[in-house]
Amino acid sequence: MARDSDVHAGSAADVVAWLAEHEEIASIQAAVCDLNGILRGKRIPIHQAGKVLDGSIRMPLSIVGVDIWGEDIEGNEQVFANGDTDGYCIPTGRGVIPVNWTTRPSALIPLWMFEEGARPFLADPRQALARITERYRMLGLRPVVATELEFYLVDPNSEGAVPPISPATGKRLDSDAILSIDELDDFGDFFWDVYEECGKQNLPADAALAENGVGQFEINLRHTADPLKAADDAVLFKRLIKGVARKHQLSATFMAKPYGTRSGSGFHVHFNVLDEKNLNVFNDGTSEGSPILKHAIAGLLSGMSESTLVFAPHFNSYRRLRPDTHAPTSASWGYENRTTAIRIPGGDPVARRIEHRVAGADANPYLVVAAILGAALYGIENELEPPDPNPGRAYSERLPKLPADWASAVNAFEDGEIIPDFFDETLRSMFVACKRQEISGFASNVTDFEFSAYLEII
Repeated sequence: MARDSDVHAGSAADVVAWLAEHEEIASIQAAVCDLNGILRGKRIPIHQAGKVLDGSIRMPLSIVGVDIWGEDIEGNEQVFANGDTDGYCIPTGRGVIPVNWTTRPSALIPLWMFEEGARPFLADPRQALARITERYRMLGLRPVVATELEFYLVDPNSEGAVPPISPATGKRLDSDAILSIDELDDFGDFFWDVYEECGKQNLPADAALAENGVGQFEINLRHTADPLKAADDAVLFKRLIKGVARKHQLSATFMAKPYGTRSGSGFHVHFNVLDEKNLNVFNDGTSEGSPILKHAIAGLLSGMSESTLVFAPHFNSYRRLRPDTHAPTSASWGYENRTTAIRIPGGDPVARRIEHRVAGADANPYLVVAAILGAALYGIENELEPPDPNPGRAYSERLPKLPADWASAVNAFEDGEIIPDFFDETLRSMFVACKRQEISGFASNVTDFEFSAYLEII
């Protein structure tokens, strides 16, 4: 856990006092999270911290909808129809977060966006999650969320994905090492710094393990009964991993599939729901779980194809969603079944929960958690019933398939019947426009592989 002197989530006066005690802090990064999960904002001199804390920082509302290259979306109504209106950027309440991997120590203050009249800007992905969380609260319910993020360490001196050189042996990693304690030890200094920085940023880092790919690791973030904090934690964690990696002359990537023939990186979300008595509504004392659990599963399955764009938002994402790769390809569920999209882990019924296994590590945590909780709530409110659980391999052609490519996922999201229940129209239109512009960008570039296959032979 973070010490009080490390992170202040209190009043503006508390933050100013904390900054005064830390004269080593050279600047403040004031940033919002865009639809791609990228922090965008401004570098503020330390003596202007008050402007960040009192909501005087303004940025265009369109900033949350730029494409992966940071370009405005052609025809974006937030740019052209509305004159590229500014929004108010208000601190999220996370406080000031120390950043120690920059050339000089700095601090981050996370922001979210509002329109005139203090209206939440619902295309801001954090606001989208807040809206879903509030709907649960109005029903006397609180989702409890935990996340698992996989990532690769790669050689920073190579243009493509190349395994790193082991700090312990001086040799380049060349094999998978699932659950290898030795590989964790070899990168011990990196992990030591990761956990130290997580403590300073109040990120609940739990177990670390070597995953199935060469140089691939996973760190779990412990559960919290605040979905907004859980998503905040995941966003900050991804940035922290990249920053600490650079400090150790490494690069870290959360690409869904950096190596075509090796394991992809997932973003698994575990959740259950508490009632006003802090009882888990998914638990009925049996191994099967309560009717409410079944309703939530049915909602998740009903909205899964429409939400695939949220879980797999990039061109590279669809390289991960392939049969027999421990990444799901169908809208399916089962007990203790890691080939399904929805897994119900075993164990004590008191802790009965859902593990949602579709999202890649490249996805936006706010949108992922919002889509999961939104679809589950849709199933609960409409008392939907799921099909029978899948007891075995969930890659059968008879199961309902998720969109197999990027363009199909964009269409499914745009035409979805359940998606509008939990994502605002402005967010949906901006997200679709963003993804279509990115599709066009990839389509206009010819790869080296295409040249080698076609240039001289045809």
